[in-house]
Amino acid sequence: MTIPELGVGMDKAEFGRLLRAARQRALLTLESLAEASGVSVRAISDMERGQSLPRQATLSELMDALELDEDERRRFVEAAMRRTEQVPRQLPPDLATFRGRTEALTAVHRLTSHVAGRGAHVVISAIGGMAGVGKTALAVHWAHQVADRFPDGQLYVNLRGFEDSGRPLDPGAALAGFLDALGVPRSSIPPGTEERAALFRERAASRRLIVVLDNARDEEQVRPLLPASAGCLTIVTSRSQLSGLAVAEGATLVGLDVWSREEALAALAARIGEERCRAEPRAAAELVELCGFLPLAVAIVGAQVSASPQVPLGPVVRELRDSRTRLDALASGDRRVDVRAVFSWSYRALTPGTARFFRHLALHPGPSVSAEAAASLADVGTAAARRHLRELISANLVSRDAEGLYVLHDLVRAYGAELVERERDDRLGAESRLLDYLRYNAHWANRLLGRSVSDSVGPPADGVVRVPLDTREEALVWFRQEESAVAAALRSLEDPRLLRFRMNLTQDWVTYYSVTGRWTEEIETKRIGLDAALRLDEPAAIARNAADLARALAETGRLDEADRQVELLLGLLDRLDPVDRAATERSIGWVRGRQQRHAEALHHARRALEIYRAQGDEGTTAREMNAVGWYLALLGRYEETIALCEEAVPLLRRHGNLRIEAAARDTMGYARQRLGDLDAAVADYQESLRLYGEAFDGYNQAEVLDHLATVQKERGDRAGARESWLRAADLLNAIHSPRAERMRANAHDLDAATTPTEQT
Repeated sequence: MTIPELGVGMDKAEFGRLLRAARQRALLTLESLAEASGVSVRAISDMERGQSLPRQATLSELMDALELDEDERRRFVEAAMRRTEQVPRQLPPDLATFRGRTEALTAVHRLTSHVAGRGAHVVISAIGGMAGVGKTALAVHWAHQVADRFPDGQLYVNLRGFEDSGRPLDPGAALAGFLDALGVPRSSIPPGTEERAALFRERAASRRLIVVLDNARDEEQVRPLLPASAGCLTIVTSRSQLSGLAVAEGATLVGLDVWSREEALAALAARIGEERCRAEPRAAAELVELCGFLPLAVAIVGAQVSASPQVPLGPVVRELRDSRTRLDALASGDRRVDVRAVFSWSYRALTPGTARFFRHLALHPGPSVSAEAAASLADVGTAAARRHLRELISANLVSRDAEGLYVLHDLVRAYGAELVERERDDRLGAESRLLDYLRYNAHWANRLLGRSVSDSVGPPADGVVRVPLDTREEALVWFRQEESAVAAALRSLEDPRLLRFRMNLTQDWVTYYSVTGRWTEEIETKRIGLDAALRLDEPAAIARNAADLARALAETGRLDEADRQVELLLGLLDRLDPVDRAATERSIGWVRGRQQRHAEALHHARRALEIYRAQGDEGTTAREMNAVGWYLALLGRYEETIALCEEAVPLLRRHGNLRIEAAARDTMGYARQRLGDLDAAVADYQESLRLYGEAFDGYNQAEVLDHLATVQKERGDRAGARESWLRAADLLNAIHSPRAERMRANAHDLDAATTPTEQT
């Protein structure tokens, strides 16, 4: 499988034609170009046939070997980078009621006209860091106005720099979203922020993009997200001035204050109609003054006044004038900025059901919320939740992002959370339902991924929405939709009474991280789950979380850290019931196998097998027979391996366990290969590959391909071995396994000694 290094949907055929023509002009054969450039004949051939594109370093080596002039080099680079699809369109909708900001727009349009030549990063900043001043509205309006000058698309992210949680969006998470929008497969996104930033700059090079970084906390949060291309326009909004970007990155600062009286009146008229403002000019003027000329406050008041066309402006003004408390997040010496009063007026205009729904919605810890999660929080049906959300959107208390999810401004969220305390709502019940929604639906989504965590799951709590999921693709879409909610919930819902919910949630989400190769996220999540289990002192839960954590650490090559988890597991064995003890013995054996401690691995696998047999569990017994057979093979006891696996295969087939049947076939192939029966070994490996393919298990396909390549090499089929190792490298690279490079090295150096990899 070929994974493009420089993007998705690129014009491989055009690059191939350019490469072939340049090679022929230079009177070079494939072999001579390979010798001159250091790039393999096969790789050059694949490029010329339109099968792949070069890495950046490889491209430079080819251009140097071909002695291209500057014009030819430019054409090569453009062909390698050109996209034919996957143009991101992430900008939120422009406001139809956008008014004013003439001076600011004039300034930023001057910057736009020079951005290609200067590569400037433009920062829109609110003086004094005031929230709700319209930074986002101006940034989005500007971006929409100049979008046609940046044909490669627009990227947008809310960095959540000033939310009450105090947890701004990690730049690595923002980069993951950008790379996904630019066509990088999720499984190919590197785990580290620096690597993600480097890949983002590479993908943005030669593109003309608009990048909107909204609500930034500080310069350090922004810097990894800045594209290096002079053809990109980057717009950053923040309550801070971000002067460090001006000093170090040459950014231009545009200070944004509240509206002038005229701008605020024009915006109010755009929302409620010119006639009503002309009919009561003094009331309209006092109304925007009571809003402190703050765009967010004017928008909320305007929406409510517009919804009640029969109500004069005078009573609205009197009501606002009589509200003198302030939203703490906007406390200042300027008494005109009475945003809490504005929020309270808007809140009281809601229908009772929507008012209650709004309070519960404010408890959601993530940056955005799905209708199903909101329904679960508020203990209402999904249809009712959508009706409430439409009412809140009309009231400008909620907006929608580019993904269609619902977003509360951080100040609105803070106000809603205050109301929860004032109204004595059941906060614990709402948060419990949210966690149960994320757990219950993850369990059923796991079944569609072919890796259910447990055989059964209890019914959800009353009021928890079950999402209808019927396909693997729908399951993955749901996981992606809710992953930010899970991350936020695990970090911020710290009530001790929620420990069990959090612990169970980490168990149900581990499959998604494993399937998508998200080892970093899995490790972070399982540490939270393990901490909860330790605090609850539940041995079975401690064992499950420690075992998952050990596996993820071993997958990323952190074997010493994995060993510490194994020591914890060994100390738990006497506290576990037989079923959990068997699972723990199996996990210990797996990690010991990864550590090349094969005798210990066999010891623990046999102990697990004894327990499963004693329990009369045929399915798990057959599964563990394969594990024992594998470790026997690694210790050179091949006949025992084959006999055990031949006994296990019919049982596995009877129980429909495709993955372990595939593993058993691989184990038998390995043993037969060591006994010199190469034809039988190849047949076993091919059957294993087929079964893993049916199970959508690319990781273990890579393991089998590694074994198959060694047989092909032994039989003298060097081309076949090279192809198998390259396929294995691609599959492992997709999940960031450190063993991918070894597969690639094997493919390029068939004379090197090969050490078979392990599996269970």
